[in-house]
Amino acid sequence: MTKLEINKNGSLQLPAEIYQPLGEQPLEVISASSGHLLLGRPGAKGSVHISGVLEEGAISDLLSYFNLFRKTGILTIELSGGLKSLCFHQGEIVFATSTFASEDLGEVLLLLRKIEADKLLQLRALVNETTSLGKLLVEHGAIPPKDLWLATRNQVEHIIYTLFSVADASFYFQSMAIEQEQILRLSMSTQNIIMEGLRRLDEEAFFMRKIISLDYFPVETGMELTDLSQSEARMMQEAQAGQQTALNLFRQLGLREFDGISTLYGLIERRLIRMEDSPTIAIEGIIGQVLGAYNSLFKLIFARMSEVRPQFSQEIAQSLRSLPAPYSFALRDVELQADGSLDGNRIVANLEGLVDGDSNKLLSDSLCEVAFIQMTALRRDLEPEPAKLLISRVQEVTTKIRDMIEGK
Repeated sequence: MTKLEINKNGSLQLPAEIYQPLGEQPLEVISASSGHLLLGRPGAKGSVHISGVLEEGAISDLLSYFNLFRKTGILTIELSGGLKSLCFHQGEIVFATSTFASEDLGEVLLLLRKIEADKLLQLRALVNETTSLGKLLVEHGAIPPKDLWLATRNQVEHIIYTLFSVADASFYFQSMAIEQEQILRLSMSTQNIIMEGLRRLDEEAFFMRKIISLDYFPVETGMELTDLSQSEARMMQEAQAGQQTALNLFRQLGLREFDGISTLYGLIERRLIRMEDSPTIAIEGIIGQVLGAYNSLFKLIFARMSEVRPQFSQEIAQSLRSLPAPYSFALRDVELQADGSLDGNRIVANLEGLVDGDSNKLLSDSLCEVAFIQMTALRRDLEPEPAKLLISRVQEVTTKIRDMIEGK
């Protein structure tokens, strides 16, 4: 939590991460005491009635409260890297939205294998303030309305269930009417969703004792395969190469995280799969060359920048989450690693489904964008001479990769 102090004149200095989202609009005191201060925008649609900190395990109590008192409005939860909003109508959850790329409707459709990656990229380019992705999908005949409805319901339920593992976030509830077109009929009541969320949380914690980490690589052990379910057989087949992290493997198979964890745990228990902390095969081909060149560059920049700006890692991580399309498609859910490099196996999984030429160019353009973001930081934080040397290196790598992709 950010600590603030009120000076003797009664002024309160807010840090940039707080005042920038608020903008230059007036605020009013909603409630105050010797222990708290709640500010809000006067006349804003939907007054803030409740706000606070969401601690580990508290989401079930919060949802139960809104359900018990039949609240209607929007619960917004602010997490590191994004927002989630749950819409309530008479105490029941009727819709949910998220700014996390992995919970985007397009990602759900890819996961459910309802659309090809190249078609999704084409339609994303047409999205604007008045035309949503869902509308474009139906208008262009990419998916039938029934599949869109099922994907939307799947998306909403996933947004809700992932909140049960949240350990630190802030929230506020705005009392307001929910527009009829926002209401989505879920498969369960809010109380049943709470029970299911708690069950998943307990089982996941148990399963992860064997899995260790979703960033580890499942590898088949060579034991005889018998009596496998369809999802188990597919996971065994994809795990043969030992080159996909567990999380990437789930995406490859079209499995939600909890379902993937459950299937993987069963295979580990039967000693058909073991978990390794590194891939058994390096990434090859043009994609491997592009990743290798840029990751070497990113490591070099990271080592130098970390000396002068400790928060550099967080800045780049935030930049990765804020990339525009189509770069966000190639780098979705990609995290900055401890040495400043990017997870190449996650990127390869993101590019799955694109033809080689398209995937190579998209990867090159996306990593070039990250390199130029880092180059801006070099100019800002380093002395001219060391900055000049690293900037020259960025330009050299970018030109070399671009020429390779274009066949020069």
